[in-house]
Amino acid sequence: MNTPLHSRASDQDFSACDRAALLHELAGILPGTALLADPEDLKPYECDGLTAYRQMPFAVTLPENETQVVAVLKACHRHGVPVVARGAGTGLSGGATPVDGGVILSLARLKHILRIDPLARTAVVQPGVRNLAISEAAAPLGLYYAPDPSSQIACTIGGNVAENSGGVHCLKYGLTVHNILKLRVALIDGTVVEVGSDALDAPGYDLLAVLIGSEGMLAVVLEATVKLTPKPQIAKVVMASFDDMTRAGNAVADIIAAGIIPAGLEMMDKPATAAVEDFVHAGYDLEAEAILLAESDGTPEEVEEEIAAMKAVLEQAGARELRVSQSEAERLKFWAGRKAAFPAVGRITPDYLCMDGTIPRKHLAHVLIRIGELAQQYGLRCANVFHAGDGNLHPLIMFDANVPGEVERATEFGARILELSVDVGGTITGEHGVGIEKVGQMCVQFSPEELAAFHALKAAFDPQGLLNPGKAVPTPRRCSEYRLTGSARETK
Repeated sequence: MNTPLHSRASDQDFSACDRAALLHELAGILPGTALLADPEDLKPYECDGLTAYRQMPFAVTLPENETQVVAVLKACHRHGVPVVARGAGTGLSGGATPVDGGVILSLARLKHILRIDPLARTAVVQPGVRNLAISEAAAPLGLYYAPDPSSQIACTIGGNVAENSGGVHCLKYGLTVHNILKLRVALIDGTVVEVGSDALDAPGYDLLAVLIGSEGMLAVVLEATVKLTPKPQIAKVVMASFDDMTRAGNAVADIIAAGIIPAGLEMMDKPATAAVEDFVHAGYDLEAEAILLAESDGTPEEVEEEIAAMKAVLEQAGARELRVSQSEAERLKFWAGRKAAFPAVGRITPDYLCMDGTIPRKHLAHVLIRIGELAQQYGLRCANVFHAGDGNLHPLIMFDANVPGEVERATEFGARILELSVDVGGTITGEHGVGIEKVGQMCVQFSPEELAAFHALKAAFDPQGLLNPGKAVPTPRRCSEYRLTGSARETK
């Protein structure tokens, strides 16, 4: 898929900037290898994990320390040039897509774990540190970093903060916002501030929660103080097979209603398990219409009791087969299949869109059935994998960008899913962010008054609108355009 981003991401016009002067100033700030301006060097930065939208930046900066980050921001601020912060580029909503004429501020070289405090159970890390690297460094101390998005082997903490990432264990251990104590950030004018506290609470407004999930629109992360969690003594997974999608969806609600909070509660439909099993050989039931993975962790006694309780609920819900992992290797294999769902689907289709709606658990069965109906309507295949415990859907819409009309059908199909999520009382995103992809659906989710409040918050941090402009929060003009040209809503 290679659809260029023809229109500006922002309503603002940055064409009056003296780009030659800015480039000269940046060259004086950064080492020679840390400033990219040749088209060939810029090409890898034209998009993030959402390849549907591409835009070449004016330049890419790769600072090596906080001083250089601040100097780059000050220079761009003086010249009125937009800045898009970027980590590993694994985002799936276009949040790191460049702005026309703007500068990419890559934080990939700020990749040091500055310190780990085993008594306080915290780590202070730079934004370019990989998610999984924190757990690897803390493992000898019996600790780990709980949020575990499927891209954790590559995604960075700065990006996790920007998108408020979750993962398969977020039901019990929370999202990024629940696992960050303090942030050191730089504003667009280079001002460095710290928000949050090493304690459990901080005085004043909760700016930490404001910044986490703000998609790089308010500030640039320089350091994060993250919580570390003790590794459980043992963990086991129940894999439940269902012949009926409705029963599988209802089983999720039944588990939560029984007062059980699993460490992880994931669901995959038949197309997803078929793709994954051929790729990972995780031992999934290929005859089932859906499978659930429910994990329990803690002491051996706690796990034994919780597994027994979950098995009873799943049997009552109509599961036709139950398997409990008999070893740590088998548990990891079950999860390896779920975490490999995206690349597994990538093997069987030229292109796919990964959506990210979140719905109340009680509507899981209804929404999954409706997604199947929409797949038939648009003539496209769709595999469903999702964080069932918190209702976070990840439909993978498969298509071929080389077939005329399929890009448009896939895009409209995705928009229908997001609007369906809103219709049943959910939201248009759970952890992937809004970015470019879902800006139109923000006009469905929020009223003009609410969007105006979002813009006021943005202006308080970034009066000139230079940090990641055009992302996440649409302008009134863009909402008007969406209502005129966006997909017709037919989601009931």
